[in-house]
Amino acid sequence: MAASSVPGNTSGLFVEPREDWLALHQEPIIDPLRPIVDPHHHLWNRGHRYLIEEIAADIASGHNVIATVYVDCRSMYRAHGPEAFRPVGEVEFANGVAAMSASGAYGKAAICAGIVSHANLLLGDAARPVLEAEIAAGNGRFRGIRHSSAWDEDPVVAGMYANRPKGLLQDPAFRQGFACLAPLNLSFDAWLFHPQIGELTELARAFPDTRIVLDHCAGPAGVGRFAGRREEVFAQWRASIREIATCENVVVKLGGLAMCLLGYDFHLRERPPSSEELAAAWRPYVETCIEAFGPKRAMFESNFPPDKGQCSYQVIFNAFKRIASPLSEAEKTALFSQTATDVYRLELRHDEKRGRDDPAPSSVVAAGKRS
Repeated sequence: MAASSVPGNTSGLFVEPREDWLALHQEPIIDPLRPIVDPHHHLWNRGHRYLIEEIAADIASGHNVIATVYVDCRSMYRAHGPEAFRPVGEVEFANGVAAMSASGAYGKAAICAGIVSHANLLLGDAARPVLEAEIAAGNGRFRGIRHSSAWDEDPVVAGMYANRPKGLLQDPAFRQGFACLAPLNLSFDAWLFHPQIGELTELARAFPDTRIVLDHCAGPAGVGRFAGRREEVFAQWRASIREIATCENVVVKLGGLAMCLLGYDFHLRERPPSSEELAAAWRPYVETCIEAFGPKRAMFESNFPPDKGQCSYQVIFNAFKRIASPLSEAEKTALFSQTATDVYRLELRHDEKRGRDDPAPSSVVAAGKRS
């Protein structure tokens, strides 16, 4: 069966998921009882729909996901009112999804147990009332914001961020807004490309009391001006990772590697990749981050639906489990659930912490064995 055509995506960083293509490869679930807190996913309905029904279906594919964290993606901003307060609508939306999940009608996982939205930190001190409004809208689930600083001189690398300002993290107004986070006990999710890691390191050292979460292994790039330079880029990226890891207030998310940014062509192949193939491709990046930060400051993420353009939920967490297989039980617990629970201060019930009694339905495992 030939692969279906690859749908376009205006971001330039990932391709839209294709369920028919993903269905061509299924796998038995590795270590199916292990509790997982997925600390990074999005929900949206713009061209491609990915809302609670879709993430619930992915979660139900076999892994023992007990909770998730929703992260800013400009979904459901308010259409009216002051511009600065429009991101509050995203918190209201994610909190509504969390309430739907709490009904039990979408499975046992606590979807959107934590919420990370956006506030324009270039507002300086004026960002504080926005943050306070988001705290109120989150009903105890709001944990922080993401203000993407991703930028690159090459538009092929930058994609949708080509028109963003250069050097955002160094802007005095941005830093004034950033100073509002720690007093409110809020964290900052950082999304950037690997040449910008040094700028984030400077920010982390200037604000040692603010928890910073480095998304997607710090965006190692393998497209545009970085294409064909994987070994050279890896060496530069690794040195920057080791340096920022010396900042104790920074933790890292292990994922985002199934976007097109890394430069792999899995989405162009006739069949989806196996978890063995993905683990082989991603292991150098993941192991470098774990070595630098330690398991207690690192956490596996799905980054769905962007990463779903290259692999299924079954396969992505199987790949992570393969990479983590040499580690101790305590280290695996940190990487798959405890770090995320601690960083985002998730308030999980006892049954959520334990997870499902039967996380891998026999029909799913059987289907994987037949593939």
